[in-house]
Amino acid sequence: MKFTIDPKLLAQTVASVARALPQRPVVPVLSGLLLHADGDQLTVSAFDYDTSHRGTIAADVAEPGKALLPGRLLAEVVRSLPTGMFADVAATDREVVITCGRSEFALITLPVEDYPNLPEPPPPSGTVDGALFAHAVEQVAVACSRDDTLPALTGVRVDADGERLTLAATDRYRIAVRDLPWQPAAATSLGQLVPGRVLLDLTRDVGAGPVTLAFNDKLAAASTAVRESTVRLLDEQFIDYRARVDIDMPIVATVDAAALADAVTRVALVAEKNTAVHLAFSDGEVLIRAGGGDIGRAGDAVPCELAGEHVEIAFQSRFLLDALAAVGGQARIGMTGEHKPALFSTEDGAYRQLLMSLRTA
Repeated sequence: MKFTIDPKLLAQTVASVARALPQRPVVPVLSGLLLHADGDQLTVSAFDYDTSHRGTIAADVAEPGKALLPGRLLAEVVRSLPTGMFADVAATDREVVITCGRSEFALITLPVEDYPNLPEPPPPSGTVDGALFAHAVEQVAVACSRDDTLPALTGVRVDADGERLTLAATDRYRIAVRDLPWQPAAATSLGQLVPGRVLLDLTRDVGAGPVTLAFNDKLAAASTAVRESTVRLLDEQFIDYRARVDIDMPIVATVDAAALADAVTRVALVAEKNTAVHLAFSDGEVLIRAGGGDIGRAGDAVPCELAGEHVEIAFQSRFLLDALAAVGGQARIGMTGEHKPALFSTEDGAYRQLLMSLRTA
């Protein structure tokens, strides 16, 4: 294997793929990144039996071939290469030599013959705008649980019905749902559960171009012109989220999400951990209160428009701030009463988050 490549592009691709490397690989070769030079391109791959990542960039290939290198070390090395010139990469039986200007590194290879075959992605299911998809994943992933003992709560449900793609997640305290348009490849419906942390990581580098999504009963895949990733699906049941978020609320407040978040952040300074932040909605404003215990108390007010009767409701500050950040812009807060869940949504209703309220004395 021998090729010449732009070191900046190489560093970006290696860094992106290296994020998929397992922290504690079950076998040593899984700590490596597989380099495959062929034709006029280089493909960098990582695999841990659950997820796979491939990045492809242009290269001037003199001798095609493969090499397996320690992944995190390779990422550090190529990140340190000087810019403004091309890098030469050449493999021997035991090492790969990377030369860029006066800098030279010789890295000992791992046994490439022991590296497992990467899974083939399923046939395409449809295409979605990359920037829109990445934002949607970020909005719903906030509601994914971090508790791996309940796998279903760590996942993002992906449903498709015609030209509408829906993402949903819940950790039992909140349910986040986002609808977005997409172009299905065939007239089939989808209903798969994808690990949330992996899906969030997959969307970090998708950019503004189209993303092709693919699903079967075992794998999900996302690919762009230069990236391709697969992940093993979660084999778990998911809640009927639509029955919970697609409901009418008799009380609706409209408020600037950033202004309300700023006020909540201020008053929460005197709220003890996991205690309530109170929102009192009336004509023209929402009063935010917290504290009153051994630390102190605080209050603030933000303008709002209210349709329906006056109501006071309380939330845990962290969950409330997460909901406001995910909605952004003008947030609509639908309520039925002080001890009932509230529905935070965007003005167009494409994003909804049902958030449990706190019972207070």
